[in-house]
Amino acid sequence: MESLPKSASRLSSLDALRGTVIVIMTLDHVRDFFHLGAMSFSPTDLLRTTPLLFMTRWITHFCLPVFMFAAGAGVFLWWRQGNRTRLQLSRFLFTRGLWFVFLELTVMQLAYDFNISSNLRLLLLILWIFGICLILMAALIHFPIAWLLGFSLIIIAGHNLLDRFESDRFGALARLWDLLHQPDVFSIGGKSVLAIYPILPWIAVMTAGFCFAQIFLWEPPSRRRVMRALGSCSIIAFIALRALNLYGDPVPWAFQKSTVFTVLSFLNCTKYPASLDFLLMTLGPALLMLAYFDQHQLSPKNPLLVFGRVPLFYFVLHFYLIHAFAVLAAWLRYGRYAFSFMFNPVPSMGGPRELFPSPFGYSLWVTYLVWLLVVVSLYPLCKWFAKIKSTHRATWLSYL
Repeated sequence: MESLPKSASRLSSLDALRGTVIVIMTLDHVRDFFHLGAMSFSPTDLLRTTPLLFMTRWITHFCLPVFMFAAGAGVFLWWRQGNRTRLQLSRFLFTRGLWFVFLELTVMQLAYDFNISSNLRLLLLILWIFGICLILMAALIHFPIAWLLGFSLIIIAGHNLLDRFESDRFGALARLWDLLHQPDVFSIGGKSVLAIYPILPWIAVMTAGFCFAQIFLWEPPSRRRVMRALGSCSIIAFIALRALNLYGDPVPWAFQKSTVFTVLSFLNCTKYPASLDFLLMTLGPALLMLAYFDQHQLSPKNPLLVFGRVPLFYFVLHFYLIHAFAVLAAWLRYGRYAFSFMFNPVPSMGGPRELFPSPFGYSLWVTYLVWLLVVVSLYPLCKWFAKIKSTHRATWLSYL
C-alpha cells in the first residue's frame, strides 16, 4: 500500500478548509437563534430578504458540501496513514457513524431544544446525515476506486432527474424515498420527525472526497494544479448550467426587480436536496481554497487549523453555547418571563411560536456580534482539546 508523503499526512490544508467553514457555519446557527427574520421567513426568500441577509445565509451554503467532501478525503487519508486494512477502516466508519447518529438523537436534541419533552419534534440534521453516510461508506469503501468515482459523478450529476418523483408515489416505501431524495416531515410512532438532508447527494459528495484524496499521494505542484483545474471547471460548469436554466436545479432563476436581486436569484440554488448547481457552486470555490491552503502553511495556533482539527468537539459545544447566549439575551430583554419560553426550541428551529413574544428576535448586527463572541469564546477550549488529540493516541479520541 502506497504511503502518504509527510506533508500530506498532516492534513493541514483540509483542516484549514474545514476550520474556515466551521467559522462560517457558526454564523448561520447564530442567525437561527437570534435574528428576528429567521423566526418568520427564509433569508433566501427574494420577496422578503435584503442583499446582506441573503448573503449572510448564502455564504453558509459552503459548509455542508465542504464538510462532506473533506470527511470523505479524511477517511481515505486516515486509511492510508496507518496502513490499515479495508476491514479496519470499515469497522471504524460503521461504529463512528452509529456514534454520530446517537449524538444527533440525544445530545444534539437537547442542544436544539434545552428541553427533554417527548412532545417536541425530532430533528434529524447534520450529525444524522454524517452518521448515515459514514455507515454507508463502511460498505462502499470495499468497491474499487474507479467504481466509487463513477458512482459519485453519476449521483451528483444525475440525481436531479429524480425530482419529478414525489414520495406519495411509493406507497409503503414513501418514508424511504424521503430519506433518500426528498426532505420531509413525517411521523414515527406518533412522534413528528424532520429530515431535511436526503442521503443521495451527500453520500455521493463524501465518496467523491474519498476518491479525490488520492491526489494527496502526488507531489504538491501536481495536486495543486488538479485542485485549481477542478475548482475552476466546477465554477464554469455552474455558471453555464445555471445560465441555461434547463437542468441542474429544480428552481430556475428569473429576472427580478433589480440587477442585484437578479444576481441573487441566479445564486439561489436548492439545498434540500442539494442540486447539481448547488454542489458545483460550493465545491468549486472550496477546491480553489484547498489549493491555497495546500500552498500556504498556517501557524498551528491559527484558529482555522485549531477548529478544523476538532470539528465534532466544536460542533457540539457551539450549539450549546449559542443557545445559552440566546437564553441570556432573552433574560436581559424580558426578565424572568424569558424562562417561560426559552427552554424550548426557538421558532426558527420548529419551536412553539405561541409561547414566544411577538416579535421575538434581534437585529442582524446583533447576530454578527454574537457570532464573533461564540467563535472567540470557543477558541481556547478547542486549542486545549486539539493539543490533547495531538499528544494522545487513545482510540476513543478519534470519535470526538
